Amino acid sequence: QVQLVESGGGLVQAGGSLRLSCAASGSFFSIGTMGWHRQAPGKQRELVASIARGLSTNYVDSVKGRFTISRDNAKNAVYLQMNSLEPEDTGVYYCAADILTITRTTASFWGQGTQVTVSS
Repeated sequence: QVQLVESGGGLVQAGGSLRLSCAASGSFFSIGTMGWHRQAPGKQRELVASIARGLSTNYVDSVKGRFTISRDNAKNAVYLQMNSLEPEDTGVYYCAADILTITRTTASFWGQGTQVTVSS
């Protein structure tokens, strides 16, 4: 099985920073694109940032210049450094990864989510 576990969420004041971490564990051959999604109450998840195996990145417009996604392939981990946080960034953040499984099929896996709350 493959598991993704997030950590690093919490409560911060507007303008503050948080660093989210996500580590994959289990049996798999490799990890492709990894990313972070967030979900506000009553809303569907939106892609916040993604990073390919070759390190190309994509960000939703609202976080450009404030968030930075990175990865450590040796640790099977992806990170999201969030600076200049705004109340609108509040939500549950989910780690996701496209993984080449031991059966050599690619599948998307999701973490359980970590709460980020930004107070005004």
